[in-house]
Amino acid sequence: MDIKSIGVVGAGQMGNGIAHVCALAGYDVVMTDISADALSKAMALIEKNMARQVAREKISETEMAEALGRIRTTTTLTDVGPSDLIIEAATERETVKQAIFEDLLPHIKPETILTSNTSSISITRLASRTDRPEKFMGFHFMNPVPVMQLVELIRGIATDEETFAACKAVVDRLGKTAATAEDFPAFIVNRILMPMINEAVYTLYEGVGNVKSIDESMKLGANHPMGPLELADFIGLDTCLAIMNVLHDGLADTKYRPCPLLTKYVEAGWLGRKTQRGFYDYRGEMPVPTR
Repeated sequence: MDIKSIGVVGAGQMGNGIAHVCALAGYDVVMTDISADALSKAMALIEKNMARQVAREKISETEMAEALGRIRTTTTLTDVGPSDLIIEAATERETVKQAIFEDLLPHIKPETILTSNTSSISITRLASRTDRPEKFMGFHFMNPVPVMQLVELIRGIATDEETFAACKAVVDRLGKTAATAEDFPAFIVNRILMPMINEAVYTLYEGVGNVKSIDESMKLGANHPMGPLELADFIGLDTCLAIMNVLHDGLADTKYRPCPLLTKYVEAGWLGRKTQRGFYDYRGEMPVPTR
C-alpha cells in the first residue's frame, strides 16, 4: 500500500513531533486533539522546532514553509478518517486508546492502517478491539521525535506482512531506523530503560545516593548523556510509573515492582518537567534537586 496521508491522534509532545517529521517527509498530515489550545501550542512548537532546524541548516526555509502547509489541525477526531495511516499518540492509558479506535472505526477506509505509538501496551489486545487486527501495528517513536533516530515497529499476533512493509516504508521515508520488536510488555527500549530508571529511584529511596550523585555517577561513570532521574523527569514520572506497572502486571516478576518513591512523586503531582517539579525543581533559573 502506498501511504500518502497520515492522521495523528493527540497533539502532546509525541503527537506534535510525529506530525513534524511526517510533514517534512512529504506526507499530508491531519493532527487532532480534544483541546484546541493543545493544537495551537503544538503548531507553535512545530514551527519553533523547524525554525531551529533551518538555523542549523538541516532544512531550508522553503522546506519548512511547505511542511507547515501540509499540516491541518482539527478537534474532530473523525476528520482523520480518510487518512491512509493513522498513528494514535494519546495518553498512555489503554481505555483511552480503545475508545479512540472504537470511535474511528466507522469513519475509516477499508485499507486504512491503524497504529499506536504506545510505549508498553499490548498491540495484540488493542488490535483485537478493532475490525482489522491484520492492519494494526505498534509504531513507537522515541522522544523527542525530530531528533531521535529509532522507531520500534511492533507486530501484533495478527499483523500481516503487507502492513509491516507499508509501515517500514514510512520509517525509511522519514529517514529513521526501524527496530522490529515482538509484542511483549514494553517492547525493547522501555523493557531495558525503565527498570534502570526504577532502580535509580530505588537507589535514591534507600539513601545510597542523592539525586545529584546518582545522575552524575551515570553520566560520568557510564557515559550516559542524561542521568536516569533527569531522564525520568524529561519522560514524565507518570509515564515511567505506567510502564513499570505494565511490566509488573504483564510479566508477573517482582524485579519490575515500581519503587514506592516513584509512586509517591506521582501521587504528589510531581511528574517532572511538564509540572515544573519531579526529581528536580524547575521553577527557578536552574533545576534544583528535590532530594
